Formats: sequence, C-alpha cells, structure tokens
Amino acid sequence: MRSLLLWLAAVTTLLMPATASSQSMTACRAKPELLKLGSTLPVARKAMAERKHLRIIALGSSTTAGYGVSNPAYAYPMQLRIGLEKALPGIEIEVINRGIGGQDVEEMAARMRFEMMSHPPSLVIWQTGTNAAMRHMPLDLFEQRLREGIKLGQSLGADFVLMSLQYAPAVVALSDEEVYERMMAKVAAEVGAGLFRRYDIMRSWYDDGMPYAQFVQLDGLHLNDFGQKCIGRLLTRSILGALTGP
Repeated sequence: MRSLLLWLAAVTTLLMPATASSQSMTACRAKPELLKLGSTLPVARKAMAERKHLRIIALGSSTTAGYGVSNPAYAYPMQLRIGLEKALPGIEIEVINRGIGGQDVEEMAARMRFEMMSHPPSLVIWQTGTNAAMRHMPLDLFEQRLREGIKLGQSLGADFVLMSLQYAPAVVALSDEEVYERMMAKVAAEVGAGLFRRYDIMRSWYDDGMPYAQFVQLDGLHLNDFGQKCIGRLLTRSILGALTGP
C-alpha cells in the first residue's frame, strides 16, 4: 500500500507543471556537506601534477548514457568535462562515457577490466545501485560485486567515486531502496573510495519544495535535462573540492 500511494502521488506531481523551467539552473544547489566525497583522489591528483592530464571513465547505466536528454551535452559526463576544463586550465581533461542502459552492478563489474585497460583512467566514477534495487538483487551479492569491481579497478591504478541511486518516484516507491544506498556508503568508506551522494542531494531538492517534474522525466525514473545538468555541475564541484582541497 505504501508503494502504491507513493507512486500515485509521484505521478500526480509529475503531471503538474513545474514551478520553474527545466532549463533554468538557478535552482541547482546542494548543501556543502552533501558534496564532500570523503576521498582526496590521490591518483588523480598525481596525474594532474605530473602529467597535466586527467582521464576519467564514467561507468554506469542509463543515467550515464544520458537516456532521454534533449541534447547529449546535458548528460552529466559531458557537464563534468565542461566544468573541469573551465576550472582547471592547463590540464588536459578526458571524460570517457561508458554508460550502458539497463546494466546493473554485476554486468558493470564484469566489464571493468576491459573498460579500464582500453583507456587507463586516473579516476572512475561508478554510477550504480538503482537497477540492483529495482531488480531486488540480494544485498550480499550487491555488496560482493561492488567490492570486487572497486578492488579490481584500484589494482589497475585508479581512484574511485561511487554515485549512489537517484531519488525519483520509481525508486522511492521501493520498500528497501535505502539499504542499497547505505551499502554503497559503507563500501566506499571501507575501501577508500569517494561517494557522490546523488540520492541525498536529489532528496534535498524534493524536501525543499522542488517538484519531481523539474528534475525527473515523465517515466518517474530517469533524470531530465535539468536533473542531468545539475548533477553534472554538482559532481564537478565535488571532484574539484577533492582535487584542490587539503
């Protein structure tokens, strides 16, 4: 019943007109504490200092692939590249998009070696968790695959930042989505990876009065133009804070 009520309320909200244009970025915000990754990204720092080069692989599913955006430049990996190039003059920035719609943590972990060896990165942003939660992947298996993927990636010489689930109607309607979000935070802390708290950031938008229609597509799951652009800009801020902070 809880799931049904949440879903109906969310769909009703999505059908209401947004209070601001989806293209307006004035509402793109997050409290500073939500943008702290919990890692100084030492490999990426070294690559910037010694080679003046930063290669990032964005590994993920439909969010990373940019599903449904009206312009490919709005997808968060491209927004990340644009932001880093502007903020880090003199550093060559590469952001390689390796998003494949519909994949979960198991499928992404299985292609980790190939993706990283094809274009060795200094940093991997791993967007995952949503499909595992929606498919009810056993939590212990989710944890195992997450740890295996990060361990392999770190052995290949890269820093990791996990991007947690999106806060969207189809996800919030699940009965246990937060356990996957908490597991990602736990694993990140224990293996020395960063965590970009997308779930908490998007929840803060909604709690502050931003309607779902402003950041989620009508399917109730995928980010729209505003959601993608804002996540890209906030992720840029998080990474810059880690790279340039003490």
